Amino acid sequence: MPLRNKIRASVPTDRNSHQSRSTPPRTDSPWSPARLALTAFFAVDGFLFATWVVRIPDVRSQVNASHSALGLALLCLSIGAVLTMPVVGRLCLRYGSRPVTVGSLALLSLAVPLPAHAHSVAALGGVLLLFGAGYGGANVAMNSAAVDLVAQLRRPVMPSFHAGYSLGGLVGAGVGGLLAGTLSASWTLALGGLLGLVITAAAGVVLLRSPDAPQVAGGSNADETGGAGPRAGLIVVLLGLTALCTAYGEGAIADWTTLHLTDDVHASAGTAAAGYAAYAFAMTSGRVGGTWLSIRLGQTRLMLLGGLTAAAGMLVAALAPSVPLAIGGFVLVGLGLANLFPLAIARAGSAGGPQGVALASTLGYGGMLIGPVVIGFLADAAGLPLALTTVAVAAAAGALLPLTVRRR
Repeated sequence: MPLRNKIRASVPTDRNSHQSRSTPPRTDSPWSPARLALTAFFAVDGFLFATWVVRIPDVRSQVNASHSALGLALLCLSIGAVLTMPVVGRLCLRYGSRPVTVGSLALLSLAVPLPAHAHSVAALGGVLLLFGAGYGGANVAMNSAAVDLVAQLRRPVMPSFHAGYSLGGLVGAGVGGLLAGTLSASWTLALGGLLGLVITAAAGVVLLRSPDAPQVAGGSNADETGGAGPRAGLIVVLLGLTALCTAYGEGAIADWTTLHLTDDVHASAGTAAAGYAAYAFAMTSGRVGGTWLSIRLGQTRLMLLGGLTAAAGMLVAALAPSVPLAIGGFVLVGLGLANLFPLAIARAGSAGGPQGVALASTLGYGGMLIGPVVIGFLADAAGLPLALTTVAVAAAAGALLPLTVRRR
């Protein structure tokens, strides 16, 4: 054998050696114990948040809060989440996202019963800061762990985790509504927190004992190379803006759908509630099928089609003169927005690691904060139907931003 061939046979090529170093091993089963446990964490996160949301009227009566005072107290929840998210991103880098996920869900489970024991607006704001810290920390840690697991599986399964969150929210809202006439808010939230602790302990054992997924640390790698850092940071910001546009629509629809259906389209209260339920079910269904669609269409194309579908559906829902058309528009919005947020977070994690997840999540959560407020001011100035069309504009922007990311 010639010397050149001997060298070629004995020394692996740069491409193959690079792949062996950077490409995580692909597991045989897409539904590994770690993935099931992490899905359970997403589900309990959605369940606990929905359990709290359906008892907000009872807690408001307990503390004798006006609308403005309640709004300030609820703002404390958001402040706690936003302040915690960057810190949790750093904790995930130092200790790993899985232990931080377990700790954050335990904190959230312990914080859920506390609002029912507040007897003043100030006390409610204080416990909601703790609630927000657990909720924001859980979202960053879970998504960081999910990004690592997606890299290990080498399949775009991120939408399935967020489908678990949506399913947990639906179950939490349904159970909370059924128990509203039977149990007090303190008992309901206490039982919800206890269930959260039990699931956290059981799923945490499985998650922590499962083989660790290789950590996606794009942010740290980018910082070590002078030219790649700013580019990776810009990509994360663009994806964070995509999450912001999506969350803007989700927050606006959650607060204003039923009011639009009753006041502007003249639906009954029961029909309006069913309209929002149809939107939530459509979003859950879209996320359940998100992995399959991501494989068939590609993530960028799915985000583009989803954003444009949501924009068209929102225009129909906002301007339709009849109830069936408006509800059909909201269904399209749910299907369109379903996968934009989880795919944006997943790609931000691939580009920037846990810090990328934290930044994109913080921007996305900001969109959920400003959405209802902007819609409210615009509704007073120009009417609710016209105000809701801004959701279509945001969805279209969220559809086009991933194209810029792909080019970069």
